Amino acid sequence: MFDLILRHANLPDGRTDIDIGISGGRIAAVEPNLAGEAGDAIDATGRLVSPPFVDAHFHMDSTLSLGLPRLNRSGTLLEGIALWGELKPQLTREALVDRALRYCDLAVAQGLLAIRSHVDVSDPRLLTVEALLHVKEKVRPYIDLQLVAFPQDGYLRGPGIAERLERALAMGVDVVGGIPHFERTMADGALSIERLCRIAADRGLPVDMHCDESDDPLSRHIETLAAETIRHGLQGRVAGSHLTSMHSMDNYYVSKLIPLIAEAGVHAIPNPLINITLQGRHDSYPKRRGMTRVPELMAGGVTVAFGHDCVMDPWYSMGSADMLEVAHMAVHVGQMTSLAGMRSTFEAITVNSARVLGLEGYGIEVGRRADLVVLQARDPIEAIRLKATRLAVVRQGKVIARSAPRVSELMLDGRPDRLDPASYAPPPGAL
Repeated sequence: MFDLILRHANLPDGRTDIDIGISGGRIAAVEPNLAGEAGDAIDATGRLVSPPFVDAHFHMDSTLSLGLPRLNRSGTLLEGIALWGELKPQLTREALVDRALRYCDLAVAQGLLAIRSHVDVSDPRLLTVEALLHVKEKVRPYIDLQLVAFPQDGYLRGPGIAERLERALAMGVDVVGGIPHFERTMADGALSIERLCRIAADRGLPVDMHCDESDDPLSRHIETLAAETIRHGLQGRVAGSHLTSMHSMDNYYVSKLIPLIAEAGVHAIPNPLINITLQGRHDSYPKRRGMTRVPELMAGGVTVAFGHDCVMDPWYSMGSADMLEVAHMAVHVGQMTSLAGMRSTFEAITVNSARVLGLEGYGIEVGRRADLVVLQARDPIEAIRLKATRLAVVRQGKVIARSAPRVSELMLDGRPDRLDPASYAPPPGAL
């Protein structure tokens, strides 16, 4: 007797017609033609069942604040930072909690059940930290929310920020953050990396730094981060987010840099929607794409996870908590249109991001947590192509969200009266 069975599912690894039995919030069986009864069942015939989506890089303290106090007219990273600085004195704990909880509602509907959010520790009040720690407990039953102590104004650049970062960690923030390219000098950026990695090593915490988020081909902070990772014994616990300067670096230097990143076990977290929007703003033509070298990093053995980064805030006026949209952009910007390339972008919003966050019990295997998403698509490539509807979202064996299938009614003489977007499939075996 199972609590729930998902029947006839397609899995991301290519297996089809698989039943998933769930008991006590865990996956109890993954096999064809599963015998036994269940208190509830989902017919997933021909549909992809995936582990939940994971956002490896987000800013929940600023989400849904678009237009406060004004819009970003230039569309640049620096104006966004300035806008956030104008808004910070006006922030209230209640408004921060309300916006974050509304975003989490949206995330659940999109099958996004794990998020790493950077939390600005530059404000002396640490309101953002208090608010997001409260939200973390509030959403714990349905979202794994991991928080990064992020010195938005620069760890060394702003007075008192170093002390506030330590206070945030003492309050229960999970990860040490940084922004070395926003320090006053390249030397200060390198010094901030060394100090922050030492804090993480002393406290036994992971590190996730905004790193080289610029178009400057001479920005070298990822190199320093990799070296400090090795020096402090942090291999496998460090992530460099954005890394957009790498799109402007010369190929010879990158041929040395990527092996160093891989040797250090540093993860890479590009944010395709934001990187393609904010970078290259000072270019006329040719205009740089903005996203880091995703295929090359993957080929070099680096774990690459994607983040959404922003939704309706001073840096990005769009977004919908849809990690398939993130992967869809990555396919285009990274020219990852091979079958392997498209599948790897799906992994970057699922298993790779789960690895970066260190999620326990993630995946579709016996004994793992019964966190699953049923998609209106046959396979990962179709899911990305269609940005597929999430038909059901399951958390610890319980359905916590449902959406009706996307079907259009047609009134065309001599043509079908209903259209399922997933019906336009390539010939069998093509993918």
